[in-house]
Amino acid sequence: MRQQSNQSLLFEMLRSFVMLADTLNVSRAVQELGVTRQTLRRHIELLEEARQQTLFVVEDRQYGLTAEGQEAVQEARSLLERGRAWLDAQAAHRAGLFRFSLAREDGYYYHLQQHPIARIWTQEGQVLRDAIKAWAESEGELEHAAFQKVRPYALVFRFLDEHWICAEVGEQSDFAHWYGWSWARSSVGRKIDGLPGAGRFNFSAAQSYDELRSTQGLRLDHIATQMPHGPDDVMRPICFARLLLGCRFPDGSFAMVSMVDRASKVDIPGLDPAIVRQSAEVEATTHENFGRRA
Repeated sequence: MRQQSNQSLLFEMLRSFVMLADTLNVSRAVQELGVTRQTLRRHIELLEEARQQTLFVVEDRQYGLTAEGQEAVQEARSLLERGRAWLDAQAAHRAGLFRFSLAREDGYYYHLQQHPIARIWTQEGQVLRDAIKAWAESEGELEHAAFQKVRPYALVFRFLDEHWICAEVGEQSDFAHWYGWSWARSSVGRKIDGLPGAGRFNFSAAQSYDELRSTQGLRLDHIATQMPHGPDDVMRPICFARLLLGCRFPDGSFAMVSMVDRASKVDIPGLDPAIVRQSAEVEATTHENFGRRA
């Protein structure tokens, strides 16, 4: 009976664990959660009892995560976010590959469909094929000579202190074409959720990046969303294929490389054709304003 009771409380227990892990402060955690101190402590006790692990340590009234707590918190956060997305009918799988669909009342949308890597050889553009070849030849080393021919089209990110930081923006990248080179270059050093379009960093993006950091391999997604564009930062539709590659900086630390190709024909089940048409119209405008790679 105790195990069934714990399972029925799992969502609230995960919320309590993640919030306390993020804040390491009971007063702030209960305020954010809208629960009592007794409820919060009870949730943590139940989790520790169920897992047979101590998740937190308290020294001089200051909470800290144990080694077991540090290992558990990322998966707990992922479970919590996946649960919310699934409950809101945003997250699913198609042929075993991740699918995400968000449409808000304010008109903002974000649709993503993961695709098999083999699709790149038959249906994607040359820039993505070149990127995989360079990744293989360089064995993932960012500074390897084989990688330099595709590096101008890449965005490079470093994972630091639990945040993705923009480390490099390629001058010929679609990010630079969309925002303009001067603005894109100023993104270096920013957290990924602080880049243009801030506030729209969602579970889908986090899921993609976390998966790549774990596998350090390759991932292909098709995305249809909106991003600020033009001198007035008007939200405009954009569709693209995105290839994520697990690479290494010269010091051996992990580098996430993002290669985006707006020339690809996106395949996202159920996507409104009007979004694709509008995106193509915007693509033609940026083509005229910023030019395109040969």
